Amino acid sequence: MATDDANGPVTVPAGGLIEPPMAMALNVHSSPGVYALLLGAGISFASGVKTGWGVVQDIVGKVAAVRDPENPDARTEAMADPEKWWEANTTEPLGYSALLAAAAPMPASRQAMLAEYFEPEEGQEDTKGPTAAHRAIAQLVKRGNIRVILTTNFDRLTERALQEIGISPQVVSRTDQIKGIKPLTHSQVTVVKLHGDYADLEQRNTVDELETYPDELQELLERVLDEYGLIVCGWSADWDKALVRAVEGTRSRRYPLFWSQYGRFSDAALALTAQHDAVVIDGKSADELFTDLVRRVEALDRLTVAPITRDVAVVQLKRALPDPLRRIELFDLVDQAVSQIVGRCTPEHRPVHATSDTWADTFGANVHGYRADSDTLLHLLANGVFHDDGTHDNLWRRALDRLLRLRDTSPSTFNEQLEKLRHLPALLATWTIGVAAVLDRREELLATILYHPEWALPNSGHARLGPAWCLNPNRVLIADGMHDMHRSANRGRLLYPQSNWLKATLREPFRLVEPSDTAYSEACTRFEFLVSMVAMDTDNEFFAYPWSGEFFLAWGYDGNGLATAIEEELTDTWPLLRAGAFGGQLSHAQKALTALTKWRSEHARRG
Repeated sequence: MATDDANGPVTVPAGGLIEPPMAMALNVHSSPGVYALLLGAGISFASGVKTGWGVVQDIVGKVAAVRDPENPDARTEAMADPEKWWEANTTEPLGYSALLAAAAPMPASRQAMLAEYFEPEEGQEDTKGPTAAHRAIAQLVKRGNIRVILTTNFDRLTERALQEIGISPQVVSRTDQIKGIKPLTHSQVTVVKLHGDYADLEQRNTVDELETYPDELQELLERVLDEYGLIVCGWSADWDKALVRAVEGTRSRRYPLFWSQYGRFSDAALALTAQHDAVVIDGKSADELFTDLVRRVEALDRLTVAPITRDVAVVQLKRALPDPLRRIELFDLVDQAVSQIVGRCTPEHRPVHATSDTWADTFGANVHGYRADSDTLLHLLANGVFHDDGTHDNLWRRALDRLLRLRDTSPSTFNEQLEKLRHLPALLATWTIGVAAVLDRREELLATILYHPEWALPNSGHARLGPAWCLNPNRVLIADGMHDMHRSANRGRLLYPQSNWLKATLREPFRLVEPSDTAYSEACTRFEFLVSMVAMDTDNEFFAYPWSGEFFLAWGYDGNGLATAIEEELTDTWPLLRAGAFGGQLSHAQKALTALTKWRSEHARRG
């Protein structure tokens, strides 16, 4: 590491390939539990909680104001140099203990005075809480990456973030606690509060108090610095003389020292980073540093862990679905399944160009290939949407959004029919989500997934279409290709080959959700009807085209059947209307049903 006296440390990564945040993630991931954190005031800056010295300044200012109530500038003058004001007005040296003893001599009054600095006010529970950095650190602890946290802060934000995810940390804030602690390697996490806890009178705050540490604390600190790698964040090294000497005195390190600084480096920090040849991460806030670190180590996990099987993924999904603390695990399960599809959607694996002689075979191979690529995701969607209560609807929509964008990366040379097949995974996902919503009797979800996300139609200016229009099976799966597939399987010529194939191929993901073939078929029929109504809800006649399929065969005659049932359901309280479909207007839904009825009478094939 080189240094620039004007601008602070300058780090030059080897060949520019491995940047400092990448190096930190690689080391933390490869050596779980080896790195300790050293956190300063910068870690809590975004929380709105004052530093310990900030509390001392403020209380000294209040003491000055009540001592000289006629002077409107008394508080400001005292806070500008608390130690000077204190020395001029008292015989006691300024210290946390002396200050609190003077300002709030009884435990109850002291607790009340301190609470305003460190605890949220009543009715404002979202203030003075753990930051994104604290919560990311808690995730690193939960993963086993971090076991020791040294902090100069008096607040309890680190402890609160850990407790939020069910971890009870071993906390050391007084020297009399050190003798009885578990060995650091046997504790899930140990938080060492080098300057004490805000509620303790043993806090160290002033320059004199920070000059030395008690012997027991000094010994524990030296052990951590000797045995663990160190990640420093939010610590200026300006005032903490004993801590600076301890870091200076650490012998040649076994592991790299990572030092993150947001803003100017102090002279002491410059000297320490140079002495230990630290890897400097400059210009990142604490929130950015630790949330980025979590993302990177999780990405490394995905490289080193063998892909889980489809059935295991479904089991994990069912366990994570109702647990708010496992939302990241649930996100990763679905996101990885989508990534598997995206990774296979290349011209090498799923060709988009073929000659006239090979076109039919390529079409059939791609249809089966996309279905196989999507298998894990479809099982996750069928089970996830059916068992969800709406909490994770954004997750299902995100999966669909990523799949819709597959056609945005199509190569410049292609057969139109093969290129359109790149939307087949999105069609399979939409059908699965829709049928699961019908089976679970929460059809309001259709108002989300059939209108959004939208996809930009190629060569159409700014036209954007929701799934009900851009994923019409009759456009994604052309009839000639489907007839060839059915003919090769000796199934003859079907009236609605796309509809027939979708129902058949998606039956298996729903086995655990709906064992009855009849109930599953009825749900598919209802979904086809509803999505076709939505598709007719447009002023553009070109796009007003139903998902014409086997649901036409269940239309019903003489006042019986699905069409009559849905017509009777159409009221202002219909779930799709309440969720915003058809613009939330009953007249639009009725108009769409009329248009669909007319279309069927003019175009539908009835066998």
